[in-house]
Amino acid sequence: MKSFMAHPETVQRKWYLIDANGMVLGRLASQVASILRGKNKPTFTPHVDTGDHVIVINTDKIVLTGNKLEQKEFRRHSGNIGNLHVIKYGKLMAERSDFVVMRAVKGMLPKNSLGRQMLKKLRVYKGSEHNNQAQQPEVLVLGE
Repeated sequence: MKSFMAHPETVQRKWYLIDANGMVLGRLASQVASILRGKNKPTFTPHVDTGDHVIVINTDKIVLTGNKLEQKEFRRHSGNIGNLHVIKYGKLMAERSDFVVMRAVKGMLPKNSLGRQMLKKLRVYKGSEHNNQAQQPEVLVLGE
């Protein structure tokens, strides 16, 4: 029996809506990355983008476990001397919780052009309103 290999033109894509209210950041990000990658489908092929579109709402109500809000830091550096910017996750979650979710999911996708293509199918919103009603997303409840 031959192995099945998906082709990009034959992939059937769906839209999923995920409410992140009360969910833990890392668990949410790993499950969203799995859906974006297509690992929840029987037609998963590692070298083809077989994943679905995902809309995540209510990112401002995401939970970080332990003392991560006070101790975990987001660091970025411009490459110039003395330009290290360090922001605590408590402040970052209050101001840009959508960025935190996007960055967590990005870290769990492949680090190549296929991963960048998968990340384009993710839409993240701070509140409960989103601009993708026309796609008629299916509400997906993720297991803990």
